[in-house]
Amino acid sequence: QVQLVESGGGLVQAGGSLRLSCAASGRTFSSYAMGWFRQAPGKEREFVAAISWSGGSTYTADSVKGRFTISRDGHANTALWLQMISVKPEDSGVYYCSARRRTVTYWGLGTQVTVSS
Repeated sequence: QVQLVESGGGLVQAGGSLRLSCAASGRTFSSYAMGWFRQAPGKEREFVAAISWSGGSTYTADSVKGRFTISRDGHANTALWLQMISVKPEDSGVYYCSARRRTVTYWGLGTQVTVSS
């Protein structure tokens, strides 16, 4: 059974830092691109960052560029991280981990991030 379990969310003050983790299990994810998405109340889920299956390429949304860094465990391919610095209130929302290969996408249940001003 495929599982993606996010952790590391919480309450942080604006300007602070947070590190999100995603633990992947149930299959080999070495050939999967992985990413982070977020959803704020009343808004659609939006792309935050992604990393290729090899870890050689990363992509980040313009809204978080220079502040968020995505990385993955390139050996066991069971972990994904999102390092967040200089967070802003608009970064608040539920953050979801995803794993995608061709037409198949797996999602975690999310972890809440709240940034206070």
